[in-house]
Amino acid sequence: MTAHSEQAKHRLFLEHALGQGQVIDLSRDHAHYLFNVLRMTAGQRVAVFNGQHGEWQAEIVATGKRGGTLRCLMQSAPQRMPPDLWLLFAPIKKARTDFIVEKAAELGAARILPVQTDFTNSERIRQDRLQAHSVEAAEQCGGTYVPEVAALQPLSRLLDSWDMSRALIFADEALNDPSTRPMLPPAPAAILIGPEGGFSPAERARLHKMGSVTPISLGPRILRADTAAVAALTLWQNVQGDWT
Repeated sequence: MTAHSEQAKHRLFLEHALGQGQVIDLSRDHAHYLFNVLRMTAGQRVAVFNGQHGEWQAEIVATGKRGGTLRCLMQSAPQRMPPDLWLLFAPIKKARTDFIVEKAAELGAARILPVQTDFTNSERIRQDRLQAHSVEAAEQCGGTYVPEVAALQPLSRLLDSWDMSRALIFADEALNDPSTRPMLPPAPAAILIGPEGGFSPAERARLHKMGSVTPISLGPRILRADTAAVAALTLWQNVQGDWT
C-alpha cells in the first residue's frame, strides 16, 4: 500500500487554521481517534480540512494519551464551496433525520435548517449530534466544506423574516401531476421538505401566497420525507448546481 493511498483513507475536520508548516495541537477526542482507534503513529500522515483552506496533508509529529501534534506539509485539494442552496426540513424519526443531514452534506447543501411545522412529530433535536453527522459526511466523502446545522425553529418564524432574494422551493405533495416538470430557480435558493403528515392547509396557503416561493411536484409517487429531501436536492443540483 502506497503512502498516498494510506493518507486518502483518513481525514479529519479541524477548527484550526491550515497552511504550510502550520502546527496543530489535537483535541483529546481527535488524539483518541487517531492513536487509539486507527493506531496511527508519529511520522504517518492524515488529511485535514477546516472548511476554509482546502485539504492539507499533515504529518503526525507527536502522540499522547490526551493529545498530540500535527504539522501541515502541503495542500492536497483546493477549497471547494457548495452552491448557495439551503435545505429546510421537518425532523422525523432519529435515524431518518440523521440520514437527511448526512445526505444533504454529501449532496452539497450549504446550510441545513430543521423547522417545526404544524404536523412535525419531533419537538426537539440534538443540534450538536446532527452537526457531528454533517462533519462525518464531509470527512468520509472527500468534501472540504461542512454545512452548518442550524437550531430547530418554527417554520412560521422563519417565513416571517424570509429574505425574498432567496428563492424558496416548496415540495408540495398536493402537486402530483407527472406531466408537470419542476421549475427550479437558481441560487441563492432553499428547498423546503415537509413532515411525514405533510403541510397543514394554513401552511400550504401561506407558502403559495409568498412571492419568492416556487411550488414543485416530486412526481406521482408519495415519497417519505427523507427520500423527498434527497430527490429534491438531486433535481436542483442536476439543473442548477455544481454537477454539470
